Amino acid sequence: MGQEVDGEQYDAEAFAAFEQVLNDETAALEQWFADQRFSHRAWMAGFELEAWLTGPDAQPLAMNDAFLHMLGSSLVVPELSRFNVEINGSPTSLQGRAFHRLEDELNHTWEQCQDVGHELGAHLLMIGTLPTLAPEMLNLANMSALKRYKVLNNRLMSLRHGQPFELRIDGREQIRRTHPDLMLEAAATSFQVHLQVRQVDALRLYNASLAVSGPMVAVSANSPLLFGHDLWDETRIPLFEQAVAAGSEGWERVTFGHDYCRTSLFELFQDNRDHYPVLIPALRDEGPASLAHVRFHNGTIWRWNRPLIGFDHDGLPHLRIEHRVVPAGPTIIDSIANAALFYGMLATLSRRSTPIEEALDFDVARSNFYACARHGLDARIFWPGARGQVAAQTVLSDVLLPEARQGLIWLGIPSREVDHYLGVIEGRLCSGQTGARWQRRWAERHGRDLAELTLAYLERQQAGEPVHRWSLD
Repeated sequence: MGQEVDGEQYDAEAFAAFEQVLNDETAALEQWFADQRFSHRAWMAGFELEAWLTGPDAQPLAMNDAFLHMLGSSLVVPELSRFNVEINGSPTSLQGRAFHRLEDELNHTWEQCQDVGHELGAHLLMIGTLPTLAPEMLNLANMSALKRYKVLNNRLMSLRHGQPFELRIDGREQIRRTHPDLMLEAAATSFQVHLQVRQVDALRLYNASLAVSGPMVAVSANSPLLFGHDLWDETRIPLFEQAVAAGSEGWERVTFGHDYCRTSLFELFQDNRDHYPVLIPALRDEGPASLAHVRFHNGTIWRWNRPLIGFDHDGLPHLRIEHRVVPAGPTIIDSIANAALFYGMLATLSRRSTPIEEALDFDVARSNFYACARHGLDARIFWPGARGQVAAQTVLSDVLLPEARQGLIWLGIPSREVDHYLGVIEGRLCSGQTGARWQRRWAERHGRDLAELTLAYLERQQAGEPVHRWSLD
């Protein structure tokens, strides 16, 4: 959904025309898979980091238009709300000092953003759900000034027959409320990890990304608080799923999925065409070889692990996996360490003699995911080789972290680099302190003053130490 649209109103003819082109391009994509037309370049890493603009009082600032105009960077773009921006990383090959390259670029962009923010009286903050955000702030006046967001909101409300979005989350506490528009989705911000893959490896890597989604969300959880309520360790998961619910029309727009892929990633694009109503019938003029309509429609379906089609610098189409389960923050080093863990686990799981989809039932992988989102490292999950349910923290410490280390070494990452970034994950597991747990512990010690909590969080984020070293003083 990163592409802007021309119009704000679409009639039945526009939907019919878009659906026809979508059908044609989906058929062409099926042939691409049959002919194995995709690039052989693989193990290319990238990311998108969503961040908040906040003021000295820790309240969100609706000013991304002024901020982005002053910044003038192609790597930083608007998000749904004027409180948020998205920082993109340049693709890099997962070999050598890959994670230092990713971290150095993100640090450089982040510092530029902070300099501009300082001039505007703002700070950038990376956190899954902003504690000081109030529901009344999420109104259409604070929607970013892009046509696509207005059209998306109108279309979803049409599919819902004008009914408000319902938010119902049972966690440590309970929340029940409705929201009149799409802006509820802006309350959730993430660190999205990308991996370019070869077609021959894509099936196993995609299924592996589903399998590790639970452990990944457990170890990275950073969203316990929403509108003053203490809910899940990663409240962003149920929040996003409910904030973009299209009613009874088609399948869920935000979803873990319904099964592993069995033959190829084409199954997902086929599902896109068959089970998801078109939200915005914006015809593109990029030519059939770009598959522009397939890609645009795919951008309106927010699977927690999403397949993407892109193009290399020489024009060859490529396949990417977008892993969307990780929240923003708590720090840049934490974010890059999360990416290293993900890539390392996939590198090992994809090379096993027994595919993960044969060792871990899909329904179990999905149950693991929601248990980990709710309970974090304390979640009890099933994992191949374990006897019954085991704490996610134990599975990560005893199985997945060592396997991630093996995978990164296999990719050609120097051992010192591996030790540096996976050491951050190890520290988090040994201390048991994720971003979610730090926020709760701080509130237990100092009281639930959400502004003071957010300012304390910001102070530690700016210091740059990984979250497992954060103090509660």
